[in-house]
Parts: sequence; C-alpha cells; structure tokens
Amino acid sequence: MPDTAETRLRPVASRQNSLVKDLRKAFSQGEPTSEGAVAIEGVRIVEEALRSGLRFQAIFFSENAQKHAARLMPQISSHTEALLLPDDVFSSAVSTETPQGVAALVKMKPAKLEDLLDQVNDSFLAVAAAGIQDPGNLGTIIRTAEAFSARGVLLGEKTVSPFNPKVVRASAGSLFRQPLISVKLGDAITELKQAGVRVMATSSHKGLPLDEANFTGPVLIAVGNEGAGLPPEVLSLADDLITIPHSPKVESLNAGIAASIILYEAARQKRKHLTADER
Repeated sequence: MPDTAETRLRPVASRQNSLVKDLRKAFSQGEPTSEGAVAIEGVRIVEEALRSGLRFQAIFFSENAQKHAARLMPQISSHTEALLLPDDVFSSAVSTETPQGVAALVKMKPAKLEDLLDQVNDSFLAVAAAGIQDPGNLGTIIRTAEAFSARGVLLGEKTVSPFNPKVVRASAGSLFRQPLISVKLGDAITELKQAGVRVMATSSHKGLPLDEANFTGPVLIAVGNEGAGLPPEVLSLADDLITIPHSPKVESLNAGIAASIILYEAARQKRKHLTADER
C-alpha cells in the first residue's frame, strides 16, 4: 500500500491515549511535556513550525479536518506519530473553543544566555520581559523582536510562560525562531552590561522621550509588568530610562505596543547608524 497521508494517520478514539493526554496537559498547563515538547494548534501555526525546522513528536488531526492532512503530512517526518481523532476527543485536548482540527507536539530549539553574550556587537539588540503577565503582550513582544532583528528575548521572573497557547498564537510563529531565554533577570542584565550592553528601561510617565534616546551600540530594552512596571532591581541597573510621549488622555500604552514602538525606533537608529558607517 502506498505511503499516503491517509495511510500514515493512526485512528485513536480514546481520550486516555498517552499522546492525547500529553497534548491536553501541555495546553492546560502552558508548559512543555516531560519529554520537552510544546503543544501548538491551528493550521497556520503548524505550518510556521514546519517552516522553522522544528522537530515534531506527534501531529493530531480531527476527523473533520482530514483535508489538512494531505497538505501537511508530506512535510512531516515518517518517524512522527500521526493521530486521527474523533472531533470530540480532539476538542477535549486543545485550548480553543472552535478548533481548526490540527494540533501538534513540537520540540523547541534551546537557547542560552551564553549564546546572546557571544553576539554582542554594535548592532546588538535584545529585549527583557520583566514580569509580563498578559499572554497577548508577550506574544506581541516576541513577534516584534523578530521583526526588528532582536537577537533574543530574556524572560524574567513572574513572566507568563512563552508556551502558553495564547502566547504561541500571538507570536504568529516568531516563537519558533526567536531565541527565548528564561533567566534571573538581575544576574543576566549584569552579565550583559559587563559585555558592553547598554540597558534602556521603559517607563510610562517619566524618563527621556523616545525621540531623544540613543540606541546606537549594543542595547537591551527592558519592558516591565503591565501594572507595576519594572522591578527596582532592573531599574537600578538601567543606564537610561525612556518614555513614549503620548496624549495625557491615555493613561499608558500596553506593554506589547510600547515594546513594538521602541523596538522600531531602535532598529531605525541602528540601520541609519550602520549605513552611515559604511559610507
């Protein structure tokens, strides 16, 4: 029998199947499985994981979504488990209310602080998330970090797990490619400063206006909690405090939007500076 998408799919009807249980647990806890696999869901997100070269432990299709298998399965290693689930069993394992019928367990690419330290040069740009608790904000920060060529995102204490399903969706696939490093933020910032990185801390109301800030040279942008802002330890290590001028009618910008605006300005200045150096 030829090896087609249909023949590779293994029908599984039990909610107690070990892979189905792993998928359900990874989604509900927003953390990797005991084997280090992360749960992802949706056609676009699965395609982004494939495009990013991630290794798949298992892929799941609901019976009503078999049409997606014909397109996706040729891109999946023959060593990957491929399960076909009844619609109700699939829905019981995933995190969305109206699932598209495609989910997977994937292995993320590991990243370490040492990897960032090895990349410090004049074009270096990175982000530190200090206590970001809203999944949409963290996903936006990760997506924008990749868009503006940041080398990585440091995940400090009390920051939501990057494997939370809402973070994964909000990152639109950038999570699979952008180095994410969970750290004790004070220690990590100290090491980066010793390597010559300047720390720019964000504030909603005080500090140097964004258009007056200097982002040339190696820079780390620190973004704080949506309500409390940056912790005192991070503020004490900052070289500059910056703010985004805005209408007083607005109390503050959310963390994802603020980080996006600052990353754009930092990338703009770096591009202009490096282009000038090449003349």
